[in-house]
Amino acid sequence: MAPHDLLVKGGTLVDPARGIHARRDVAFARGVVSAVAEEIPADTATRVVDAAGNLIAPGMIDLHVHVFAGVSHYGIAPDPTCLAHGVTTVVDAGSAGADTFAGFRRYVIEASATRIFAQLNISSMGMLDASIGELDDLKWASVPRALETIEKHRDVILGVKVRLTRNTIVGEPAGLTPLHRAREAADAAGLPIMVHPQAAWCNSLDDVLAVMRQGDILTHCFHDASHGILDEAGNIRLSVRAARERGVNFDVGHGQGSFSWRVCEAALAQGFAPTTISSDLHVYNLNGPVFDLATTVSKFLHLGLSLDDALAKVTAVPAGVIGMADRLGTLSVGACGDAVVLALEEGQFALVDSRGQTRVGRQRIVPRVVVKGGKVYE
Repeated sequence: MAPHDLLVKGGTLVDPARGIHARRDVAFARGVVSAVAEEIPADTATRVVDAAGNLIAPGMIDLHVHVFAGVSHYGIAPDPTCLAHGVTTVVDAGSAGADTFAGFRRYVIEASATRIFAQLNISSMGMLDASIGELDDLKWASVPRALETIEKHRDVILGVKVRLTRNTIVGEPAGLTPLHRAREAADAAGLPIMVHPQAAWCNSLDDVLAVMRQGDILTHCFHDASHGILDEAGNIRLSVRAARERGVNFDVGHGQGSFSWRVCEAALAQGFAPTTISSDLHVYNLNGPVFDLATTVSKFLHLGLSLDDALAKVTAVPAGVIGMADRLGTLSVGACGDAVVLALEEGQFALVDSRGQTRVGRQRIVPRVVVKGGKVYE
C-alpha cells in the first residue's frame, strides 16, 4: 500500500511560513502533509497531480467573507466561491449574531467542505436585510447574548464583529456604543474584535482606534469614505501608526465599496502595507469587482508586493492572526493537508477597485488544483 494518498509533484513550493521558494514535491496522507522533498517518487502515492510549471502554496485563508447563504442578504455558498478558488479556510465576518448563529453553524459551517470560522456580530440578529441596519435598535447589541453564544461555540467563533457605518446604527446619539459593547463582550470572552470603521458616528478613525488593542482587526483599511487611515493632507494618521505599533491588524476587506486604488497606493508609498489581504466576498461583489481572493492578491502584485509577501498575507500571516499557525497557512509536515496549485500568468489584466477605477496588471495568480484535507477538491 502506498504511504501517501496524494502527491503534488514538480511544482515550485512557495511556503512563506518556512521561507521556502523552491522546487519541491508535497505529499499528503490521512488528511495532513506527510512529506516535503525535492524528489518524492510517484509510486509512493495513490494519486499524483502534475504541478510542473506552476506554484504550490498552502491553502489560502480569507479573513473576511460572508457565507451565510439563504439567510443573510450578503450570503454566498462557500464551497463554489471560496474552496473551488483555492481558499480552504475562511472567517465569516459577522453575518450571524447570537439569534442566528446556531443555524449558521448547523446549516453552513458543518455542511460545507470549506473550513469555516466566524466573527460573531455584536448585533444578535446579524446581517439579515439590506434595508434594516443590524443595530437600528441598540437592544440588538446584547453583550449577555453574545457571551452565551460564544461559550456554546468557542471552537469556531474567533472574535466579535461590529459595523459602525451610520446606516447600520440607530442614529448619532448611539455614537460608538456598539463598538464599546463589542469591546465589552470580546474582553469578557478573551477574544479580539473586528471593526468595520467607515462613516462612523464619531469625529475620526482616531476615536475608533483608541478602543482597539493588540490582536484586534481593523478591516476595510483602504476604503475612501470618511474615517479612513489618511488624514486631510493624505498622510497616514498618527493614530494608525500607533495602533500598528501596539499590534492592531490592518486587513484589506476589499468588498463592494471598501478598496480604493488611490488610498492604497498612497499608503504603500508611505510604507504602510496591510497586515492581511482579504476579499470581503459576498453576493454583491462576486461578479466584480472582487470575484475571488486570488484576484485581490493579484492586485497587490500589481502594487509592487513580491509574490512571497502577497501570498504570506493570505497564508502564514492570517494563520497567525487567528492563532492557528501550527496547522494552517503552511505546508510543513504534520500541518493540515490544504494546498493550492497556482498558475502565475503573464499578460495584461484589468484590475478594478471599488470605485470603478482600473489598473492594468502584468501578472495574476490563477488557482488550478485545490487540495483540502489531503484530497483533491473536485
